[in-house]
Amino acid sequence: MTTTNDSLMARRQAAVAGGVGQIHPIFTARAENATVWDVEGREFIDFAGGIAVLNTGHLHPKVKAAVAAQLDNFSHTCFMVLGYESYIQVCEKLNQLVPGDFAKKTALFTSGSEAVENAVKVARAYTKRAGVIAFTSGYHGRTIAALALTGKVAPYSKGMGLMSANVFRAEFPCELHGVSDDDAMASIERIFKNDAEPSDIAAIILEPVQGEGGFYAASPAFMQRLRALCDREGIMLIADEVQTGAGRTGTFFAMEQMGVSADITTFAKSIAGGFPLSGITGRAQVMDAIGPGGLGGTYGGSPLACAAALAVIEVFEEEKLLERANAIGERIKSALNVMQVEHAQIADVRGLGAMIAIELMEDDKPAPHYCAQVLSDARDRGLILLSCGTYGNVLRILVPLTAPDSQIDAGLSILKNCFDAVLKS
Repeated sequence: MTTTNDSLMARRQAAVAGGVGQIHPIFTARAENATVWDVEGREFIDFAGGIAVLNTGHLHPKVKAAVAAQLDNFSHTCFMVLGYESYIQVCEKLNQLVPGDFAKKTALFTSGSEAVENAVKVARAYTKRAGVIAFTSGYHGRTIAALALTGKVAPYSKGMGLMSANVFRAEFPCELHGVSDDDAMASIERIFKNDAEPSDIAAIILEPVQGEGGFYAASPAFMQRLRALCDREGIMLIADEVQTGAGRTGTFFAMEQMGVSADITTFAKSIAGGFPLSGITGRAQVMDAIGPGGLGGTYGGSPLACAAALAVIEVFEEEKLLERANAIGERIKSALNVMQVEHAQIADVRGLGAMIAIELMEDDKPAPHYCAQVLSDARDRGLILLSCGTYGNVLRILVPLTAPDSQIDAGLSILKNCFDAVLKS
């Protein structure tokens, strides 16, 4: 029997839990750099990058070779049982790469949610406080404590009841939707007046650029005000750089563009080029607040993932991918700005580096139906895109930083055709 996308989808529906979503009804047979081929032999340009995981592209030769070499030695020991040098090397590299002019230490895990939850654990242990302030539309993961931090109920916590207590929600600044920096800071002060004293708050956690929330970037001025507030009140500032990290925004971490440093930084996604690795890096004295055995996990800092991460960091240096991220971002935004002039429904084109968003609105209201139509039409034309945003009305572009200009231009040409076909003139 011939394997098709439809036949695999039927098997998926019978075998896979319904809560596991799938944006595109496509099943991958192989991939290389920014190109994916499905089981029916169709070729697609990948502007999704596995949700910001493939900044170095699918199967970068250097990453592939590093993992293959590690497989010749061993695949697993559990670092907490028998250590290995590559884990230490990754920690040393991240201690250098994470912004902050202070001594740092790092711990490695497997998923972004694990990184977030462990960052909160460390902050609570260091401050001896329990409360955490998160922001509207923030996304921090789907495990139970991370869900409490995530600022969107549907689909992430819909039908699951109330999440963990001791989490308070502030407004994330977004001028497009009428929330200024002053409004956001005032919302934190309201928490202090109505819900919890500053001395009850262990940490304030936010994404420097919101991911699932719509690619809204915090301004350096706002981040500096947050830093000053945290310093004044003894609160840990946690930067969730799971999606922004590993070069996506044109600096290895987005906080490098904010003029201040976080006390704890989370990372995951692209750090290991498609292999599951996450971690937290923070002030050494803060990270050491938890004693031996309080941090870790069976697969945390997998030898294969560590080998991949070290290769990813080398690729960034050798191929100058930070410069490339900024060049890609300018190329894409320039083309999108032309499309915006032609289509009034394109309300905003934004992004740091190569983390690009297109917000679609109609009559000053979010237009998720246009977003869904463009995604579908683009897929039919051979381009894979993602949506995001509280209202599902934002298209996001996360093309691998290793994609050639010709392929990026081809993808943008497809996107233009989609806008011409879907959006009303």
